[in-house]
Amino acid sequence: MDAKMRELIEGLNEDLAGEYSAVIQYTYYASTVTGMYYSVLKPFFEKEIPDEQQHALYLSEKITTFGGQPTTTPAAVKQVTDVKEMLEEARNAEKATIDRYETRRKQADELGLTELVVTLEDIISDETKHMEEMERLLKDPRLK
Repeated sequence: MDAKMRELIEGLNEDLAGEYSAVIQYTYYASTVTGMYYSVLKPFFEKEIPDEQQHALYLSEKITTFGGQPTTTPAAVKQVTDVKEMLEEARNAEKATIDRYETRRKQADELGLTELVVTLEDIISDETKHMEEMERLLKDPRLK
């Protein structure tokens, strides 16, 4: 395995850990959100979970296909209970994910992995939508 492929696999494993973390984060937030935002944010967070699970499965399969070993360790999740902090943490995580996937897309392109490039672009689109949803929710003036 050449160095560029090894570097891609390492990056994909970092991304996979991030997707596991997102599943945990959204599950935790859905189960701990309280107060007047409960009825809106619980289903909102729950809705994000399947997307992140699909991303994780895709990444895990690609890592295996490329000759790597998928990680089983998620990135750390900060436990917060304040609604605004939940949304800020989720937004920041989505932004970091987008940045990582942009790097991964470039690596895949350099290796001529067209299917991976196209799928990463789709995932970047999904994550961008998630981030924009968080940003809109954070504009609520009642969140102080």
